[in-house]
Amino acid sequence: MSAVTVTWVEKVQFVGVDSSRHSIVLSAQDDENKTGNKPSDLLLIALGGCAGLDLIGILQKQRQHVIGLQINVSGDQNADPPWAFNKIHLEVVVRGRGLSAQAVERAIDLAVDKYCSVAATIRATAPVTTSFRLVEE
Repeated sequence: MSAVTVTWVEKVQFVGVDSSRHSIVLSAQDDENKTGNKPSDLLLIALGGCAGLDLIGILQKQRQHVIGLQINVSGDQNADPPWAFNKIHLEVVVRGRGLSAQAVERAIDLAVDKYCSVAATIRATAPVTTSFRLVEE
């Protein structure tokens, strides 16, 4: 079981502490409060991080020579409250030498569709799509 705490600091600003005791500042994005992360952006960051952890492990097991990995996550939100995401897209940019497009595509499918708990949770309300680019270095 995961457990985190979120504590109000002042105005519309909070500090979140994860189960490993790492902290992050969250806030509204108006002129008085934009000192922290927008909570809905943290959901996208969590998705990218979760997929990335699984993806790099799979790519290494496939013996792909990865030098860099970047996941650009974008999400469309509904115009009205509660502004839920209605679709999310992950663009995976893999830098390396002699990368196999087939292996990378398979790794992304496994990471996002099978192993990432954040994607599995989000997918219940918003489709999660992926694309990738290989950069030879």
